[in-house]
Amino acid sequence: MNRIDQRFSELKQQGRRALIPFITAGDPAPRYTVGFMHALVEAGADVLELGVPFSDPMADGPVIQKACERALKEGTRLVDLFDMVAEFRQTDSQTPVVLMGYLNPVERIGYDAFAQQAASAGVDGVLMVDMPPEEADELAPLLKTNGIAAIFLVAPTTSAARAATICAHGEGYLYYVSLKGVTGSATLNADDVAEHLSPLRELTDLPLCVGFGIRDGATAAEVAKVADGVIVGSALVNRIADNTATPEAIPGELKRVLGDMRRAMDAGAEH
Repeated sequence: MNRIDQRFSELKQQGRRALIPFITAGDPAPRYTVGFMHALVEAGADVLELGVPFSDPMADGPVIQKACERALKEGTRLVDLFDMVAEFRQTDSQTPVVLMGYLNPVERIGYDAFAQQAASAGVDGVLMVDMPPEEADELAPLLKTNGIAAIFLVAPTTSAARAATICAHGEGYLYYVSLKGVTGSATLNADDVAEHLSPLRELTDLPLCVGFGIRDGATAAEVAKVADGVIVGSALVNRIADNTATPEAIPGELKRVLGDMRRAMDAGAEH
């Protein structure tokens, strides 16, 4: 069983919701990323999303765009992420790791080489923002052969027919984009999210995880009441950005922000 499936199975038995933090690999420099990953797990992360730095991250807001710029300036490449995950796996064999990014760097390596190297490093899932299921015929089978889940996005504007296609192809979990716009957007309405998740539950047994607009413990707890998982990115990447001059302070900052969300989610589940 894939580590992602295993983790969600355990959470379901415990009556808990997944907390899924996102950071951009290589930000503010590659040597810090593995330490950040471990700090997030210590703070209560259930799955880690590791962003692949890219020069044109079109679905991301300014916070993650700048994180990509910092990582690329330090020379971070896709192959470096394989080394990071492999190093992380030396002391953590349980926490699922998902690579999230865009197809261009993957195409540069080649789909087959990418799938093999990702699997060898210990990657559990891949989410390519600009690869809808209709265009995944080449990469998705290679991921499956290597035991890696192909994860897809669903948006509030996704039609019922298209949602059915995405659900049929998706693995691991579905990433529901809670807002129209880019990552780091502002207002999130849990009731609206619940309304959109309801028809998706008719289409799939995959866990439904919600990202975009999760800022703090309160918003995380609200979303956790209606979703199977809460994905947080910009709130963490902001803490990295604010502390690039003192990177040794970043793990503590990440643990503070994520720990607050974990506690709020768990407290909400108890009521």
